[in-house]
Amino acid sequence: MGIKSYKPTTPTLRYKQISTREEVTAEKPYKPLTVGIKRSSGRDNQGHISVRRRGGGHKRRYRIIDFQRKNLIGMPCKVETIEYDPNRSAYIALVKYANGSRAYILAPHGVKVGETLVSGAGSEYKVGNTMPLKDIPLNAQIHNIELKPGRGGQLARSAGTSAELVAKDERYCQVRLPSGEVRLVLGTCLATIGQISNIDHNNEVFGSAGRSRWLGIRPSVRGVVMNPIDHPLGGGEGRTSGGRHPCSPWGKNSKGKKTRNNKRTDKMIVRNRQKKRS
Repeated sequence: MGIKSYKPTTPTLRYKQISTREEVTAEKPYKPLTVGIKRSSGRDNQGHISVRRRGGGHKRRYRIIDFQRKNLIGMPCKVETIEYDPNRSAYIALVKYANGSRAYILAPHGVKVGETLVSGAGSEYKVGNTMPLKDIPLNAQIHNIELKPGRGGQLARSAGTSAELVAKDERYCQVRLPSGEVRLVLGTCLATIGQISNIDHNNEVFGSAGRSRWLGIRPSVRGVVMNPIDHPLGGGEGRTSGGRHPCSPWGKNSKGKKTRNNKRTDKMIVRNRQKKRS
């Protein structure tokens, strides 16, 4: 775990900072748990661009991750390798169960090769073990949290993130998410103890446009440098800042509008993420 910087012998290397990946113990994935993946490059089922600035990038194979940790409840598994996954920011761990089957899980921070993990009710409170929320002590760091029992983890899955269990009652638990939102989750939902691995991910600096292209990120042109026919913010004599609210090329405001639109689950939010953390 750590960040590597370079001597500024070229403009590219001046700001480049990448992870040393000291935790990674295997270069190649376990092939039976990988599948081919077809990239959409931001196109919808009609072939039209629905998400701009996507495309290219290095070829990848998708690693099948066991987000449920429920298929072999109570059966211990041993961590065989910690691996880099090109499809997500967190590292993944290959585990082998007592019956010989293998699975990929999200690697918790601090878990090392050779450790034994268990999932299910009655498991030991230990980093990497998966337990129902009702069995986890208060103020614990958790990740890969289910929203519906048996569906698999959906919350706090990216590199370095974790949520906090802040309160419990007979049926529901209150979980503070990385955004600051406090949400009600059923006590029977599973969560994994600890923080997600690769905690220095946010400190990485690509340093070059080429590295972004390897990841499938294409260049982004600002609207204010376009012509008026191409963007509402374009045009003007000399350099102008736009003169109107930031918007898309089609005139839709890009800042300030609430993006949440799910009234069915509003009652599950105790405190929304817009309010300042206390």
